[in-house]
Amino acid sequence: MVFKDCVGGLKELRPLAHLLLPLCFHWIAEEMTVSVLVDVVTSALCPGQTTCSEAIYISGLQQTVVGIFKMVVLPLLGQLADEYGRKPLLLITVSTSIFPFAVLAWNQSRGSVYVYYVLRTISFIISQGSIFCIAVAYAADIIEEGNRAAAFSWITGFFSASHVLGNLLARFLPEKYIFVVSIAFLIFSPVYMHFLLAETVEQVPKRDRDSTFLTRIINVAHKRYESMRDAAAVVFKSPTLRGISFVSFFYELGMSGISSVLLFYLKAVFGFNKNQYSEILSMVGIGAIFSQILLLPLLNPLVGEGGILSLALLASIAYGLLYGLAWASWVPYLSASFGAIYILVKPATYAIISKGSGSMNQGKTQGFVAGVQSIASFLSPLAMSPLTSWFLSSTAPFDCKGFSIIVASVSMMIALCFACLLKPDEKLSHDPEDEIEAPLLRES
Repeated sequence: MVFKDCVGGLKELRPLAHLLLPLCFHWIAEEMTVSVLVDVVTSALCPGQTTCSEAIYISGLQQTVVGIFKMVVLPLLGQLADEYGRKPLLLITVSTSIFPFAVLAWNQSRGSVYVYYVLRTISFIISQGSIFCIAVAYAADIIEEGNRAAAFSWITGFFSASHVLGNLLARFLPEKYIFVVSIAFLIFSPVYMHFLLAETVEQVPKRDRDSTFLTRIINVAHKRYESMRDAAAVVFKSPTLRGISFVSFFYELGMSGISSVLLFYLKAVFGFNKNQYSEILSMVGIGAIFSQILLLPLLNPLVGEGGILSLALLASIAYGLLYGLAWASWVPYLSASFGAIYILVKPATYAIISKGSGSMNQGKTQGFVAGVQSIASFLSPLAMSPLTSWFLSSTAPFDCKGFSIIVASVSMMIALCFACLLKPDEKLSHDPEDEIEAPLLRES
């Protein structure tokens, strides 16, 4: 039965082959740099030290700036993908990662690290979260509603498989080659998409070509405002979409906070380097492949997306608490094993949003909820960065170096409470607003 479900899900992915292949190369390229970045940044900013408060604060500042801008950029990109097509937006978003890594491939001095952070911040604003949102909207264009949960699980499964391959490359490649190989993969991705990826959105004819530049700017700004207001209205009129927005906010508030400091925390407490990071991240990735490609299609007919979401949130709480209370160097490996389950939060969330959205609003609603997540991602470092630095220092009020991670776990407990109140089986996809909005989109 499991094999049959997996084969069925794989068949659904055939139309997505030219989307998933370049995205896998993109994800591999980005992941293979994660484990080495902590060592590179710490060596450049705090030579000879294992704890680097400056690196923690800069990473937190980066996440805050990214979150602020993503509140506007993510919904905007979702709307643009609905109006002008998925392909051009994907080309833009996947291309932005090339430049920051090119800087570190060229030089890894203190100045180069600062330049990297500036360019990477711009890259994150444009691409972080938006690539997934647009890819999910692309899949929703060509996959039947009943098969979307399985298709989304395969997409996130490929995402996890790419992470495993990226971490394996980071584990065995010499450090001096990691950024070079990463850049080669990052260039391949948009080139492949440009030549082989088909567009799924019918282009809307432009009727304002003869208007002045200023008039066009005003019209675009007005349309963006109206469209964002419509997206907010769609979300808040639906109990399901409103509820999943709260779940996404509190989950992202906790998980993004943990992610922003985790590798620095492990380096400071247990002296981990890129090899241990790669091993832990590979464990999460391998477990995630199994759970998303095999477990989710099996569980979905039995407990539904809501049940899967609750189970995944429980695993995320255990994940955070074990890291925060880690008393030996093997405990982070135990904590990482829960990544095989908590990774299901994403495909379950995508499926719930997709079911609760009208066919004309897929990009808008995915983008709006991602924008809500971005609010959480910029708020979490405001507390996590100083709290982590404080409890890693000698001036901590009590001995609990992972206290900030425990606090972040509380936020995920709140997300679980909201998830238990969800009713994702409500049929809202045939909203009459679809019929109202369709002619408006054709006129714009």
